[in-house]
Formats: sequence, structure tokens, C-alpha cells
Amino acid sequence: MMEWLEYDFMKNAFLAILLITPLFGLLSTMVVSNRMAFFSDSLGHGAFTGLAIGAVVGIVSPMESLILFSVVFALLITWIKNKSSASTDTIIGVFSSTGIAVGLMMMSYGGGFNKFSSYLIGDILSITHEELISLLVVLVLVFTAWGFIFNKLLVLSINQSFARSRGINVMLVESIFAAMVAVVVAISIQWVGLLIINSLLVLPAAAARNVSNSVKQYHAVSIGSAMISGLSGLMLAYEFNMAAGATIVVIAALIFFITMALKPYFVR
Repeated sequence: MMEWLEYDFMKNAFLAILLITPLFGLLSTMVVSNRMAFFSDSLGHGAFTGLAIGAVVGIVSPMESLILFSVVFALLITWIKNKSSASTDTIIGVFSSTGIAVGLMMMSYGGGFNKFSSYLIGDILSITHEELISLLVVLVLVFTAWGFIFNKLLVLSINQSFARSRGINVMLVESIFAAMVAVVVAISIQWVGLLIINSLLVLPAAAARNVSNSVKQYHAVSIGSAMISGLSGLMLAYEFNMAAGATIVVIAALIFFITMALKPYFVR
């Protein structure tokens, strides 16, 4: 059953799943609670533009450009959302469509798009030992930052006006959370894939809400669901020679539908 761990690339993929999925499970809780599914989807589109800038300009590596641009993109959306009178979904829609269009335009210039088309689907089996170390650093940083801003995020998810009345700097808290999501999306996109990465920021918490009666349960089930999806998806993808990212998302969706069916028996 575990013969696939004899291969180094599978060991790396296994460790990557153990590092990536808790991040998605944790961040997913606030993405769903704050109704930010559309926002997280737009970050994937913005990340693609960052990748294109790095590839075309060549001043920094594509990955460094991807992370930097994703953070700037997320902060810009957050700032305009708080300053503009336009609806949030309109602002995000404008940024999302612009981001993917600019990225595709730059990538296709000179016929170089095929070189980076793998980012659309992702390949967890291509992760290296050095990239695993980067993931570990991000995991520690995100969980540390989460400890500082969680209570504020929780209040913010209830009502922004209430959060302001409690002395919470809404703009600052939203910006920190947006930057965290942007970094996780940016470093994961080459392994998970642009087309499905948003699913991993929605499905774990969506499933957890179906069977949770407290905040602790909500977080535990979301992280557990993400990890089960990741590990089982990786094994099934290896056994049946399928795309790992897509298989993980299908398992996560299956868990969601199961918890939805069980909801009447869990939620009081």
C-alpha cells in the first residue's frame, strides 16, 4: 500500500501535502466565513500575471515575481474595496478579469505560453526539497500570524461596523489576511494549478460548516478535511495515473457532499 513512498518524488509530494493542506484548511475557514470565495479566485488570476511579469521582464525569478505581485494585487483589491463605493463583487470581478487577461497576453507574446501552461493544471510531483523548506517557512509564518489576528478576523466576519466599534483596524486586518492568502496561493499555484486552486480555499471550510457546532470544531474539521483530501487524492492519482491537483479537489468535493447529507445529524 505504501510502495509509492519508495520514490523520492512521491516522498516530496507526500511532505508537500502535509505542509500545504493545513494552510488551505486554516485559511479556508475565514475565506468562507467572510464570503471571500470570489476574492481568493481572483488572486489565482493575479498570480498568473505576476508569473508572466517575471518571465517576460526577467529582473527577478518568475516565482519571486509571482509572490510579490500576488501580495500587491491582494492589497490593492483590499484598499480599493474599502475606499470605493462600488460593490465588492464588481471590484473583484474587474481585477480578476484584468489579471488573467494581462497574464495571458504577456505569456502568449512571442509564442512563449506553452512553457508556462503547466501552471494552469499544476504538478505536485514536481516539488523539490528546497521548495519543501520554503513551504515549511510559510506554514510557520502563517500559523504565527494567525495567532495574532484570529480574534480580530472572527469579529470582522460577524460585522465590519461592529469590528470598528471594538477598535479594530478593519483595513489593516483585512490586508494582513489578504496578504497571507496571496502568499499561499502564489507558492502553491505551480503544484495545485490555477484552474482549481480556489476550490481548496473553499471546499474544506464549506464541508466543516455542515458538521460543526463551534469555532474549534470548524477549524479542526476544515484542516482535517483538507489533509484527508490531499493525502487520499495523491494516492489515487498515483495509482490511476491522474492529475493530483484535480483528484484532490474531487475528493474534497465528495467530502463536502457527504457532510451536507449528514448536516441534520450534526448541527444543533
